[in-house]
Amino acid sequence: MTGPTVMFAWRRTPPPLLIGGAEVSQQLLAEEFARAGWQVIYLGSHEAPWDGSAQIGHLRAHLQAHDTEWEEAGGEVRYTWNGVRCRAVPQDRVEKALREVLGTVRAELVVTSQEGAADLAALARRSSRVAGWLHSVSANSMDVLHGEPHVALATSKFVAERVQTQTQAHTKPVVFYPPFTPTGGDEHNLPAGHGRAGHLPSGVLMVNPVPAKGAALLHQLIHRLPGRRFTLVEGWWDAAHEFTGYPNVQWAPRTYAMGPLYAANNLLLVPSQVEDAFPRVIVEAGLHGIPTVGSSRGGIPEAIGGGGVILHPDDVDAWVRAIESVDRASLGAKARTRAMPLVRSCLPELAAAGLIPAAATG
Repeated sequence: MTGPTVMFAWRRTPPPLLIGGAEVSQQLLAEEFARAGWQVIYLGSHEAPWDGSAQIGHLRAHLQAHDTEWEEAGGEVRYTWNGVRCRAVPQDRVEKALREVLGTVRAELVVTSQEGAADLAALARRSSRVAGWLHSVSANSMDVLHGEPHVALATSKFVAERVQTQTQAHTKPVVFYPPFTPTGGDEHNLPAGHGRAGHLPSGVLMVNPVPAKGAALLHQLIHRLPGRRFTLVEGWWDAAHEFTGYPNVQWAPRTYAMGPLYAANNLLLVPSQVEDAFPRVIVEAGLHGIPTVGSSRGGIPEAIGGGGVILHPDDVDAWVRAIESVDRASLGAKARTRAMPLVRSCLPELAAAGLIPAAATG
């Protein structure tokens, strides 16, 4: 096999099953490595690390739906997705599989994150450079620091500042914004805030309407703005039963194709009650010329920049006023200006952080 090797190792599912921003970000980076000529191995589990629930059925169904061949033996599933060699094993075999790979392949870099990543980082650093990717400031995400990765990839300045007080002596924190790619299809080329028909849609969009992300505030906004159409997209779990009784709500199940939803709306809501690190959805909406009304918590203001309005998540009146009066076209243009620089090659940033050779960035 030619080219250097990078390995992604964690306890969640490997591509292409997506649950949230962490999965999307890591898949995009893995695929960028593959395009640059790297051998990319992505190790994960087909059992959820938080409750052990089986994901193997979903994985098989998704691979079959996309005409992707796979091998399955001894509880392990192997396949290749967009140039990335994926392996999904039971939870109790993740560390063993990581040892096996690192015992046979010299990996220039191992990237790990999320549940139980400290053990994976400590194991991998014996033979490879290790990056612990901090997708949030939760204890679940920050735990990787206990494994002393060589570099902590902080997904925003907000996260990096929080890391400063928790990093170990051998870990260097680096701001590393998530990877983004230009959106496929003609939606990406539409004028800011316009839908397919060329007129300004009046829709308000929110992704992942669960309590931590501001569901309580959302209920109040839907009730107080009966003339506004709200499109809600399933996130961590299906909360449709809480919202579909409203006549002005359209519910969308979890989807890999957000383009039509962005094209049909002209305002994004991110009313999180928790300190989100750097919500991908804000930048993705910005690439479609859609501004955000977002909470003042965590890294949300950093993600919005000048492309939206930042409000306290408890000020319901202010949210109502913003939805009714915000200049969607002007702020949408600013949102796109904010988002476009984040569509970039990420490998040079990893080289600058000392994680990979500069000559191997493609």
